[in-house]
Amino acid sequence: MRQYDAIRPYEPEELPEVYDKLLQDENFLKVVNYVLPGIPLEVVRQQLYSCKTSLEFQKKFCYSFLERVVKESATSLEGDFSALDVTKNYTFISNHRDIVLDSAFLDKLLIDAGFSNTCEIAIGDNLFGQPWIRDFVRLNKSFVVERGLGMREMLVASQRLSRYMHYSITKKKENIWIAQREGRAKDSNDKTQESVLKMIAMGGDGSVVQRLKEMHIVPLAISYEYDACDYLKAKEFQQKRDDKEWRKTKADDILSMATGFKGFKGRIVYKAAPCIDSFLDTLPEDMPKTEVFEKIAQHIDEAIYDNYNLYPCNYIALDLLEGTGEYRKYYTQEEKTAFVDYINQQIDKVDLVRKDEAFLEERLLTMYANPARNQLRQRKD
Repeated sequence: MRQYDAIRPYEPEELPEVYDKLLQDENFLKVVNYVLPGIPLEVVRQQLYSCKTSLEFQKKFCYSFLERVVKESATSLEGDFSALDVTKNYTFISNHRDIVLDSAFLDKLLIDAGFSNTCEIAIGDNLFGQPWIRDFVRLNKSFVVERGLGMREMLVASQRLSRYMHYSITKKKENIWIAQREGRAKDSNDKTQESVLKMIAMGGDGSVVQRLKEMHIVPLAISYEYDACDYLKAKEFQQKRDDKEWRKTKADDILSMATGFKGFKGRIVYKAAPCIDSFLDTLPEDMPKTEVFEKIAQHIDEAIYDNYNLYPCNYIALDLLEGTGEYRKYYTQEEKTAFVDYINQQIDKVDLVRKDEAFLEERLLTMYANPARNQLRQRKD
């Protein structure tokens, strides 16, 4: 384990020292006060030190917080893992909508579905805006994806990351969650980056297919009815359009995290496709590596598209963008009026001096239309 010390989640024997550090950090204590309002710090301290493993911490603290997030900012949260054996462990590769909640909700749903374990979570170190965040996420079963390195350092870091993921699946018997691409698809046009698969295939033994089979990859479709950060994403599109040098700051990421927690999400559905091990067995042994990664990425994309849960707003957005009523059987006039009002309200939240409302509207509608567009195209093919 020594070679993974800088990136792995904390081990049980390390937790007391981690608790010590967190409870001395003023910013962490502010978060505790928000997550557990009205509970005396001494009570929190006692409960924290009673957690001997990260899984116990997740069940005692995170689970109840996520229940509150759903109650206060969503209509429902459902998971369908019927295609899987809950006694086994998997690498979930999913589309990515919310910085924190995508993996957090997955943990809650795995517990609800009867899995004995949650997930170890791949998280980029670009999100560590404050020192306590690195400690907290590693307490919460996250492992670190190092960003912003030079070419040579990135290769070494990717090799270590891949070896750790294989170690976690085969030796620790953990589940893993990783997004299908670096960062979120701001326009919801979800596509698996072959580079993610190539990184995973760096670890393990045997051929590329054998290395990927060792990870028991499961495509996972995440479907939020409403994206709480949609107006922030639309704003970012205009900022990038108007200023080629514009870059997100750590403050932007923290705002996205807070908005994701508090903003209305409507209905949320997670649906797991079957593990791709059987599909991998169908690939010819002499298939060129480049084609192997292309085929697997395509298979994952198709599985995610097929398992989207579409809502009236997805069809409304598609009809509005295309100027037709082709999909009006999927929604009522009342639902259309409500969604148009929602889009206008989100545009009003964008705080730019030269706000391009027509552009922002097109970006927002595209976010909601793309899941429907991809699923309809896939099923037509």
